[in-house]
Amino acid sequence: MELPFAESYRIKMVEPIYRSTREQREEWIKQAHYNLFNLKSEQVFIDLLTDSGTGAMSHNQWAAMMTGDESYAGSSSYYHLKNAIRDILGFEYFLPTHQGRAAENVLFSVLVKAGDVVPGNSHFDTTKGHIEFRKASAIDCTIDEAFDTESLHPFKGNVDLRKLESVYSSYHQEEIPMVIVTLTCNTSGGQPVSMQNLKDVYELSKRYGIKVVFDSARFAENAWFIKEREPGYGDKSIREIVAEMFSYADAMTMSSKKDGIVNIGGFIAMKDEKLFQNASVFNIMYEGFNTYGGMAGRDMNALSVGLNEVTDDHYLENRVKQVEYLGNRLIGWGIPVQKPIGGHAVFVDARKFLKHVPKEEYVAQTLAIELYLEAGVRGVEVGTLLADRDPKTGENRYPKLEMLRLAIPRRAYTNNHMDVVAVALKNIFDRREKITHGFKIEKEAPIMRHFTVELERIV
Repeated sequence: MELPFAESYRIKMVEPIYRSTREQREEWIKQAHYNLFNLKSEQVFIDLLTDSGTGAMSHNQWAAMMTGDESYAGSSSYYHLKNAIRDILGFEYFLPTHQGRAAENVLFSVLVKAGDVVPGNSHFDTTKGHIEFRKASAIDCTIDEAFDTESLHPFKGNVDLRKLESVYSSYHQEEIPMVIVTLTCNTSGGQPVSMQNLKDVYELSKRYGIKVVFDSARFAENAWFIKEREPGYGDKSIREIVAEMFSYADAMTMSSKKDGIVNIGGFIAMKDEKLFQNASVFNIMYEGFNTYGGMAGRDMNALSVGLNEVTDDHYLENRVKQVEYLGNRLIGWGIPVQKPIGGHAVFVDARKFLKHVPKEEYVAQTLAIELYLEAGVRGVEVGTLLADRDPKTGENRYPKLEMLRLAIPRRAYTNNHMDVVAVALKNIFDRREKITHGFKIEKEAPIMRHFTVELERIV
């Protein structure tokens, strides 16, 4: 008999979590103005709001934190991280930042100006926010298959080369500071980009003189899918695949809170010394001196270990299999999700799930709140609230996908927790016909509103 799959780690420390009553949750979510970001952590039983900074660090990472060098300049921890980035990712120059959006802020301060266009594959919220804050435009060039949740295309994060070349040929070179390729593509469901597509994007961009920048928060998960799904890569190591991936990029931003497996931190890495020097001006102004940026020495040490751990095949197998486990349980009950299952989260198709809730009443947010009320599980809306309003018309933007994202923290929950999530969604699915109304906005910020929006239930 074949042995069953088991995680290649054991648990050394646990944190108690509180199982609340439905009555408590109804009061708490009302007090939070129906915004799941406003809940206190102790009011949540299983927290799938994000996989960013919520994973469990290894004993080697904790040990490395104890030897962090907190020198203001020239910290040895900086050089540990510099060496890891050079050896694993292939970039000679890097700047530490406190998280991914800070890396975007610094890099875009150098590259993006008013009137520019920045093509890419479904820019995520902070990326689009930083572009639009600078009065530039993000243009989505993702392949059409990404928006068909039933399609089994293995690389739904791919950039459509025809769409991309249309952008390149429609604007002057100086109006296109870069193309951003997100690995994996979060907005389309944690979907990977193929190696061939990365190569093709790079070659096309070089013909037009455009920089290629990777949003690399989940680069290792992307490498895993290349190994599993793309011909010619099954026998290659994750390290070899990662090295080839980044050979097709001029620069990268990183939220290290994802595939760095740390609680805080990020960085920008680049191959061009001039870009490094220009970015250094803004990094010093916004983040800190170049050898610490927005990070403590101990966190740089933990990240240097995390980059090594995340590129291990066994770690990635554990990671992806748990996400698949939850996704497959939902598929077995007919619950509509983005297929194939992504690397960091299961994305539930809220429009297909709650067919009677009007799109103007924030369908994915409605489903997210129902899940919290059912079992104390916190997910996040990736839909109309996150899409913000059109900066020119002020009207809601209705994205092609209206999703409830269930982002699974790394090494933090067991499959028993996944079973709770699955059964809770099944219970809601069984009574979905009775859910006919959602929410309206009472108060919102002018940009990235989903973090602080206040809602009122429509009855």
